[in-house]
Amino acid sequence: MHADWDSTACRNEAAERVSAPVIEWVGELDGSLRLLDQTLLPCETKSIECRTVEQVVEAIRSLRVRGAPAIGVAAAYGVVVGLREFMMADRSQLNERLNEVLQLLAESRPTAVNLFWALDRQRRIAERSTSAASVDVVKALLAEARAIERDDRAMCMAIGRHGAELLNDGDTILTHCNAGGLATAGDGTALAVIYAAIAAGKTIRVFADETRPLLQGSRLTAWELSQRGVPVTVICDSMAATVMRQRRVQAVIVGADRIAANGDTANKIGTYSVACLARTHGLPFYVAAPSSTFDLSLASGEQIPIEERSPSEITHGFGRQTAPDGVAAYNPAFDVTPAELISAIITERGVIKPVTVAAIQAMLASHP
Repeated sequence: MHADWDSTACRNEAAERVSAPVIEWVGELDGSLRLLDQTLLPCETKSIECRTVEQVVEAIRSLRVRGAPAIGVAAAYGVVVGLREFMMADRSQLNERLNEVLQLLAESRPTAVNLFWALDRQRRIAERSTSAASVDVVKALLAEARAIERDDRAMCMAIGRHGAELLNDGDTILTHCNAGGLATAGDGTALAVIYAAIAAGKTIRVFADETRPLLQGSRLTAWELSQRGVPVTVICDSMAATVMRQRRVQAVIVGADRIAANGDTANKIGTYSVACLARTHGLPFYVAAPSSTFDLSLASGEQIPIEERSPSEITHGFGRQTAPDGVAAYNPAFDVTPAELISAIITERGVIKPVTVAAIQAMLASHP
């Protein structure tokens, strides 16, 4: 998935703020999906063009685009990409192709519920237009994909606004993995809180867990924060307990890939460990996520499907062998943090605190 990562190969252009968006639809109805290839960061900033649904699926699976909200937006545009050659077909052919495209995209990654939320929105758009011509259906799907992207930006802003009130001037925040602009169509979820607090005049610093095995914290979060001028210090995952014990951090904020009805939260592997440490050291542990990340069909986190990725990401990380030949490796991409360890969930509709079934239902029933 990743080429050899040699720090001496980092290009000067990566030191400059990237102007290309993380996700962008290029052109009109017969356009393409442009994605910032996050597997190349922090050494290279390069976008890829997806002109087939298979290319979108590959980009999602290989983490060229990643983060639950961004995956949802990419999948919504992926539906349009997959139907480009069927705009002039009859409706029965378009419907058959639509089902194929939805299935391909749904199988790209299993844990992030925003993927399925976005695909369901697209399916409903097509089902509403049973008598429309194929080209008009594709037009409606493109409009809906653009609406999903706009909605995500708005949700990021609202999450930041609500979460900023939880931070104090002078706080240092620990975060795990990447839940910023690289993971969404906007300013992110967890990092949106930090950006909003800084915009409100508060001085905020960040400790970013390295986030093994793919280093999303050091490669992506640290890069993104440094681009925004936010003071950030990278630490190995195993250092989190020490910085907490030394009172170097005042709170933890993470994102989420799926939240069950009771508040149990799936996020990048290692998040559960950080939550346990935060509880031990008396620190608030916040989850920042849009309402689209909740899966009320699941009673608890025990039902959340956990993606297991290739052992080579551990044994041969970034192209370099770091384990003996033939050794087994277990590589779940996510873990689940129980609701009782979460101080609050920050959504675009407000802050859920305490994290209970009743509080979640009440917040999600409200209008943003």
